[in-house]
Amino acid sequence: MPESDNLPVPDGAVMVTLKIRRFNPENPDAAGWENFVVPALPTDRVLNLLLYAKGYIDGTLTFRRSCAHGVCGSDAMQINGINRLACKVLMRDILPKDGKPTTITIEPIKGLPVEKDLIVDMEPFFDAYRQIKPFLKTSGREPERERIQSQADRARFDDTTKCILCACCTSACPVYWADGSYFGPAAIVNAHRFIFDSRDEGAGERMEILNGVDGVWRCRMTFNCTQACPRGIAVTRAITEVKRALLFSRKAVVR
Repeated sequence: MPESDNLPVPDGAVMVTLKIRRFNPENPDAAGWENFVVPALPTDRVLNLLLYAKGYIDGTLTFRRSCAHGVCGSDAMQINGINRLACKVLMRDILPKDGKPTTITIEPIKGLPVEKDLIVDMEPFFDAYRQIKPFLKTSGREPERERIQSQADRARFDDTTKCILCACCTSACPVYWADGSYFGPAAIVNAHRFIFDSRDEGAGERMEILNGVDGVWRCRMTFNCTQACPRGIAVTRAITEVKRALLFSRKAVVR
């Protein structure tokens, strides 16, 4: 490893600029953009570059990450204006083929209070998630063996089981930006997962919750959520299916 300015630079790496929006609650007046010049290999992910900046340049740089494999959803952030998981964005998809200088703009996701740098307060997001009761609801005696479900019944809600609660979809929604009281796409996706589960008996209760003023009828079908989802969930379709279920239940009150 050759070194440049006393920092390790891997063989074959090119230098790129991370333009990061900084915020420190202890000094809010100093909020703004800061540039970090770091080495990047085509096989790197944006998360690797952030870790390099934190490890070698500025240890106060703050962001969330955990599994680094696109499963935990911790490192959701805006990368070049798009909600992404930093651990899933490969540098080979960003680096220009002509070798021109590259700047990657990184900001916290929108719609949630910023706590520090790229970390936002996820509590409003998880509060909406908890309100839709994201667990199987059944009545009567517990069965002595597993609840049997056909492959067709399981496939009915397979897509929405993929949600990792990263908040990429919810924080990409302009309705959520304008009014944080909207449940948001992720909460509705997780309600969908149980509403259409043949083993569950709480569909009516969940649909009643989502039928309120902050529920599914706030969705304006912009498809931002579907485009932002790092798991490829058809979020807008799931929301539409919940709307249709409400309409056919003859309980819908569109506000």
